[in-house]
Amino acid sequence: MTRDYLSINKDIWNADAANWVDFAKSRWSLETPEWGTWGNSEASLRLLPADMTGVDAIELGCGTGYVSGWMNRRGARVTAIDVSAEQLATARHNAEEHSADITFIEGNAEETGLPDASFDFAISEYGASIWCAPDKWLREAWRLLRPNGRLVFLGNHPLSLICSPLDGSPAERTLHRPYREMWGADWTEVEFEPTGVCFNLTMSSWMDLFTDIGFAVTKYQELYAPEGEMGTRAAIPADWAKSYPVEQVWHLTKHE
Repeated sequence: MTRDYLSINKDIWNADAANWVDFAKSRWSLETPEWGTWGNSEASLRLLPADMTGVDAIELGCGTGYVSGWMNRRGARVTAIDVSAEQLATARHNAEEHSADITFIEGNAEETGLPDASFDFAISEYGASIWCAPDKWLREAWRLLRPNGRLVFLGNHPLSLICSPLDGSPAERTLHRPYREMWGADWTEVEFEPTGVCFNLTMSSWMDLFTDIGFAVTKYQELYAPEGEMGTRAAIPADWAKSYPVEQVWHLTKHE
């Protein structure tokens, strides 16, 4: 991938930020966090520690900041970084509405400029996890974490990518692109719902990268659309997402 994906994605998210204001408001107001495109509950997934009192936490690619809000509510000292000024404006507005003390930074999650070993916990939900190059943002996350620090990140499952037509139309029960040497997809000029440049890897490539950086995998989750869901979200039909994993969650620990 040689295109300037950071500028492309920044421009797209700045232009689209207004369309996420209502979604952000609803997520900030949740009693129990919900994750991913289909709103899987924290009660079943447990992506966050129940008590984060005294924990230094960072959200990488925070968007509208609701995950940071959830961590702050659990007692964490939270820093959140995102490349989109418009998304951060929504995040800051909601933080003020909820009296959440969060440090928001406009910047690149691949190169935060923050000190080494500053955090106990890092997380990314559809932020750096898909919009930044894995080799870059994961190394930055490792640098930011203290020994035995944890990283949790949620993004698209590889199956959702290889089953998506090249024109951006909804996923099908057909393979549309190779799995071997997967890097992600460029959705900037597709016919249906052009978005940006997103990244993904094969399972073995993810594992090799974690090992090379110095992360240990402590848990892996595959997410489906809950029963009863209908329609299409983010170009994934509910019927597809009930049969195949639409998202994945990696839980990692930094080696000492």
